[in-house]
Amino acid sequence: MPAEDWRRRYPLFPRLLFVLDGTGPVGVDNRVNALRSGSELTGADFLAALPILVAPLTDILRDGPSAPIWRPVTTPTEQVTWTHQR
Repeated sequence: MPAEDWRRRYPLFPRLLFVLDGTGPVGVDNRVNALRSGSELTGADFLAALPILVAPLTDILRDGPSAPIWRPVTTPTEQVTWTHQR
């Protein structure tokens, strides 16, 4: 049986989204690094299976949550949409 049209376009879940507030760019970098370090402790399978994305609240308020403002903790210099798939 073919999948419904919306299922072909909708991203797979789960994923973790962290919204950061009360910090500047340096603080965001520090928190992304801390999240990456913490997630690495759970093992490579966890990071491969569960996308972890981070965005500052100021960017969400300015551009909206669907904008490419989310930074994957595995590649923090990249900015993607929250529906980004590897």
